[in-house]
Amino acid sequence: MNIQTLTQVIKNHFNLFLKGIGMGTANVIPGVSGGTIALITGIFERLIDAIKSFDVKAFKLIFKGNFKEFKEHTDLWFLISIFTGVIVAIVSLAKLFDFLFANYPYYIWAYFFGLVLASIFFVGKTITKWSIPVYLFLTLGTAIAVGISILNPASPNDGFFYLMICGVVAVCSMILPGLSGSFVLLLMGNYQLVAIDAINNKDLHILLPVLIGAVVGLVAFSHLLSWIFKKYRNQTIALLTGFILGSLAILWPWQFEEYLIDNAGNFILKDGEKIVSSYVKFMPESFNGEVIGIIFTIFVGIVSIWLIERFASKKKELPTES
Repeated sequence: MNIQTLTQVIKNHFNLFLKGIGMGTANVIPGVSGGTIALITGIFERLIDAIKSFDVKAFKLIFKGNFKEFKEHTDLWFLISIFTGVIVAIVSLAKLFDFLFANYPYYIWAYFFGLVLASIFFVGKTITKWSIPVYLFLTLGTAIAVGISILNPASPNDGFFYLMICGVVAVCSMILPGLSGSFVLLLMGNYQLVAIDAINNKDLHILLPVLIGAVVGLVAFSHLLSWIFKKYRNQTIALLTGFILGSLAILWPWQFEEYLIDNAGNFILKDGEKIVSSYVKFMPESFNGEVIGIIFTIFVGIVSIWLIERFASKKKELPTES
């Protein structure tokens, strides 16, 4: 491998690493999906195919010691680049978003509202032929996402098997554009426990069962999703676009948290933390400086997706090393 080829390979993997950073960042935010970033940046199908390649053949290659063929069969370097970016983003941004949500919640919701709003156009335009079934799937996806958005969160649960189920459900949501793994964790009552506290405190008692469930769910679900995507591509993208459209209900910038209270009117606490019972949406009462700032932040989110899509469309992937 000459210097020029090596440089191109490094640039390609760094590009994939940055896309992984984008996916990981999206997955930290309730209401935003890393799958949306994967779809916009053009790696969604390759990602699903690479994950599902961990099959019987892959394990046979490992046991035979044929690591070169295993690497090619599983698109290993691609996955390493992507998931390194995802992990770096999740670990490094957990504390930052905890701070931002505590101090600037309207602006954070606004930015991701704009980001997801723009995603609808860029994902929807990949549908090659519109038909009645495609419109029906778009409507179905929207209805499902809106329905999920009005559910009330469950109470936190740190049981081993419940945490495994959280891992399975959350990771399947993470790779589905428009369905947020973080929001699913929120509905299951374990967003604060898993995505904030356990990651910040490196709590393996919580993280290990979630990781086990995530790995099992990811491999199993990727097979189903790959088959559906190849056989019913336009209908699948329409359904995913509907998920993204419906998720705007989750990300509405003007909202506040309501917490569980007992009969005496006192907050019910779990490990010293108040438990979220629901998110209440509202319209601003006046057009003031804060509202202008929030609208501007929505615009910044829209521009961010436009820049990501523009970068992804110009940046053709170069071959990875063998």
